[in-house]
Amino acid sequence: MIQIIRAKMHGIKITGADLNYHGSISLDPELCALAGFYPLEFVDIWNKNSGHRISTYVIFGEAGSRCCILNGAAARTCQAGDDIIIAASEYINSPADLYKIKPKVLTFKENNIVDKILFYDVYKSAENSFNFKITEE
Repeated sequence: MIQIIRAKMHGIKITGADLNYHGSISLDPELCALAGFYPLEFVDIWNKNSGHRISTYVIFGEAGSRCCILNGAAARTCQAGDDIIIAASEYINSPADLYKIKPKVLTFKENNIVDKILFYDVYKSAENSFNFKITEE
């Protein structure tokens, strides 16, 4: 089994932190649907401002709010305005399965407005078994 990236939000900004909530990251369900994140799914979070790396699970916040709120202990790892990356992963059986998937990546502008929808693509060429490119929707 190989763990790979399945979906990613790159450059989304933290809109809040709630230390007293039970834990998790609250995300706008509309953004989750676009990226392919599920409620209760574990995700990795990488804070580009502080370098903190954490793992927590997704819960849905208010639809249309473009929220990205770290809750519970995770709230100590960020501040509103921090630029983060949220990554969901999955396991595949073999490297050959890499050709079948196209992980989706959302990039963001200010106010957590989606800027681009990108896809990671692994393909085979005459020269190399594994090539990589990023394509845009």
